[in-house]
Amino acid sequence: MHRLLIQSLRWLDVRMVYLVTSLFVIPVCLLLNTNHSRTSAYHFYRHRLRYGRLRAAWSVYINHCLFSQVVVDRFAVFAGKHFHLDIEGYEHFRQLESEPKGFMIFSSHIGCYEVAGYSLISKTKRFNALVFGGEKATVMAGRQEVLGHHNIRMIPVKEDMSHLFLVNEALDNNEIMSMPADRIIGSAKSVTSVFMDAEARFPAGPLSVATMKGLDVLAVNVMKTSAKHYKVYVARLSYDKQAPRRQQIQQLADSYVKELEHRVRQYPLQWFNFYDFWSR
Repeated sequence: MHRLLIQSLRWLDVRMVYLVTSLFVIPVCLLLNTNHSRTSAYHFYRHRLRYGRLRAAWSVYINHCLFSQVVVDRFAVFAGKHFHLDIEGYEHFRQLESEPKGFMIFSSHIGCYEVAGYSLISKTKRFNALVFGGEKATVMAGRQEVLGHHNIRMIPVKEDMSHLFLVNEALDNNEIMSMPADRIIGSAKSVTSVFMDAEARFPAGPLSVATMKGLDVLAVNVMKTSAKHYKVYVARLSYDKQAPRRQQIQQLADSYVKELEHRVRQYPLQWFNFYDFWSR
């Protein structure tokens, strides 16, 4: 299926695929609600953003349409399509790239980081990206084909946690390490921060790695602005590297969450965490 989609996107306009998915695929998915994405999205718009019932329901539909579009865009990149990018805060990346020490990039499940996040190519440091290890072989091959010429290494998450050795190796070599910092998987340790007016848990792993090594951290979010345009936001995260370790972790978490909330409120329809994010 993935291979067929990639081949089709070599000659199809993505807007045609958008139309088909919006009219025929999304309504069925919302009706079935098999993974409860409709329920969690409605809760987000109704209770976190305090939309009225009709506006929340309509936002759920548009939100799912946009999600399908960024998935299509992801495969369009594998098919050789290109999107126009505007980058805000690029100077932060360039500054850290020029320094001898490596640094970290925290991404989020909003917009579509994979379409344009890897556009932040360094001429001097290898870019390492921690990715979901359960992806289909076609997706992994597509990534490799697109990113292979840009000194980018993908590190799939492994059940035996062996990926942690590669993460540590990359940072010890003063390279760039990118990983998502908004989604807790399994029984991972977490840090609590106020997000969208309520306490939410965030994975402690990325925060612990950054503070343990005293690394600078960027938050990078890539938001869809039109059919063929994305805007990349690069923000410098702050924390006191001289503070006690636990305090450093909390400060870094709060800085990340503040930037994440700013982008979510700016692009509320591109929130793609389809589960009860605020569940304790």
